[in-house]
Amino acid sequence: MTEELEMIYDELKDSSEKRIEHLDNELSKIRAGKATPSMLSNVMVEYYGSMTPIQQVANISTLDARTLTVQPWEKAILNDVAKGILHANIGLNPQSNGEMLIISVPPLTEERRIELVKRAKSESEHAKVGIRNHRKEAMDMIKVLKDDGLSEDMVKDAEDQVQSIINSFTSRIDKILDQKESSIMTI
Repeated sequence: MTEELEMIYDELKDSSEKRIEHLDNELSKIRAGKATPSMLSNVMVEYYGSMTPIQQVANISTLDARTLTVQPWEKAILNDVAKGILHANIGLNPQSNGEMLIISVPPLTEERRIELVKRAKSESEHAKVGIRNHRKEAMDMIKVLKDDGLSEDMVKDAEDQVQSIINSFTSRIDKILDQKESSIMTI
């Protein structure tokens, strides 16, 4: 029975770790004022009739903290890349110099910063809900083991262990959110 409990704990840790990774990925898409190539990660470009991620058709780099450059590998698609950035609706306006796109990232207003913090909180809440769902699944598996003859003491200990795992992941989410919130609100 203890092998089954260890398997439940490991599965809970793995699925919760995936939730944390997903949260990190989603929060990296929320800009905190500095220009980063990941700001364009969701941009799709029409390339020979199919929608293609911008990273597969252009080189994206930062000139400074407020400027991105996008250099398509083929000059012929420069306008298509610019259209893709505009259609992504991320609030960026690319300027063409004939060879590459230069994107000035505007400084965030206080109102926009508050909006981004709300979005970050929403993403962290989604992660917490997912982890709570994993807790419910783990508790259901423990109940099945109880029906198969697991003692009351072991059931109680297992439930406490599951809650302890959940608490550790929830506190990690809170720390990640606090870091993101402070980076968004720092001017």
